[in-house]
Amino acid sequence: MSLYQRLLVPVDGSIPSVRGLDEAIRLARLTGGSIHLVHVLDQLAFVAGLEGYSVDVFGILQDAGREILKKMKERVDAAGVPVTTFLSEPLPGRVCDVVGAQVERVRADIVVLGTHGRRGIGRLVIGSDAEQILRTSVVPVLLVRGESPPEAAVR
Repeated sequence: MSLYQRLLVPVDGSIPSVRGLDEAIRLARLTGGSIHLVHVLDQLAFVAGLEGYSVDVFGILQDAGREILKKMKERVDAAGVPVTTFLSEPLPGRVCDVVGAQVERVRADIVVLGTHGRRGIGRLVIGSDAEQILRTSVVPVLLVRGESPPEAAVR
């Protein structure tokens, strides 16, 4: 059996996310592995959207998350790689905690994710989910820089 049979891939539809998925597809094809896609609903957007608005922010986030997972799954299906998906609830905590729980649940061998590659003040101000996943993961993490043409983004 090959080393990386179960690849967990966090996705958000961004260019770096698509680049990470494409790398995971290549790796899964080489190893005969499968991909587990994870989309984490942004709890901060959910909470911020509740203040003074009657808009169903949670529903909007869920719909957007489902659409991202659908498009990313279609990309994996087209490559002939087995794929499953998971859409999180907007729970308190960090993205890395949801990813870590999914690593355990599916017994992933590796996490593959795209990163914006922010440096300096941009990383300090915005933070980095990729960095937190890297620091807390109990399995290897492959980070893929997200430099590619704008048409790669899934919206």
